[in-house]
Amino acid sequence: MITSPDNDRLKTIRKLARKSWRSKLGLFIAEGEDLVDAADAADWAAEFVLRAGEDVEPELLAGASSLGSGSRVIGVYAQRWAEPGGEPVSVYLHGVEDPGNVGTIIRSAHALAGARVVLGPGCADPWSPKAVRASMGSIFALPPARGDTPAGRVVAFDAAGGVSLADADLSPPLTLALGAERAGLPPGLADAAVRIPVAADSLNVAMAATVALHETANRMAADG
Repeated sequence: MITSPDNDRLKTIRKLARKSWRSKLGLFIAEGEDLVDAADAADWAAEFVLRAGEDVEPELLAGASSLGSGSRVIGVYAQRWAEPGGEPVSVYLHGVEDPGNVGTIIRSAHALAGARVVLGPGCADPWSPKAVRASMGSIFALPPARGDTPAGRVVAFDAAGGVSLADADLSPPLTLALGAERAGLPPGLADAAVRIPVAADSLNVAMAATVALHETANRMAADG
């Protein structure tokens, strides 16, 4: 039982709240039973797991947690980056800086279309605690890839796109590309620009990705 805040494992967990240490060590944390169970289901072996009351005093684990309310279990894992390409549908992100959005898109891509997320320049760290929590375990099932540009036929989602989602060609193989809500995507990145008709000015990037993935998955199911 760990009874000191100076324990090396607790120190590692606290360090991994910072991107510099995640990059240096190549590790990340997953907090909570659901995420640790998702890692086990994906055969993603932990470097170590600490459980409150079993391995460590509960208040010490809560103090190391990135959650405001603490956590009863924290696992430390090695980062795994996938290679881009090979999936019928993938999602390319450019300049999406909010880790919650990145994690949510990883979750939607996995849940709706079995799609890999490829992170381009300027994206948030998918291994940050906030992104890992937002992925709800999907980061273990379909870890993200990195790439400077999207591959294959690329459909960009833009509020000013010339083609409505209902009329867009979403047949695979396909990359759905989305950028930051203000800056958007660099010019010349896509083969077509598609808009999602809404009454408001725009959608949050994670919501837009989810709508695009849902429509794409429905089309694929209808085509058999």
